[in-house]
Amino acid sequence: MIDRELMRGAGPVAILKLLGHREMYGYELVEALETRTRGLLAMGQSTLYPLLYNLEAKGYIVSRWVEDGARPRKYYRLTSDGRKRLADDSRQWRDVATAMEALGIINGAEVALA
Repeated sequence: MIDRELMRGAGPVAILKLLGHREMYGYELVEALETRTRGLLAMGQSTLYPLLYNLEAKGYIVSRWVEDGARPRKYYRLTSDGRKRLADDSRQWRDVATAMEALGIINGAEVALA
């Protein structure tokens, strides 16, 4: 499991990325995070829903209720601002990964620091 502080930064971009593929409801997001990250970015509903509410308040996602089965589900999707935020966050995460690799943190190679 990822440290709480790292998850605070990784969680929102992970949710935006999943919603960038298609509209999803809460439990579906929980399962997708668990499956696609092999449990590394797993989060419970008590963590997910405040994150979704925050993303919605910022205008990055919108929700709608759908009644197509035994019970209604709230589906979330990206807005155009959410797509812009995802692009910005993705670039920043790639930059961080590149910097960590240069320090030998990602690939594990020892790096001589001058």
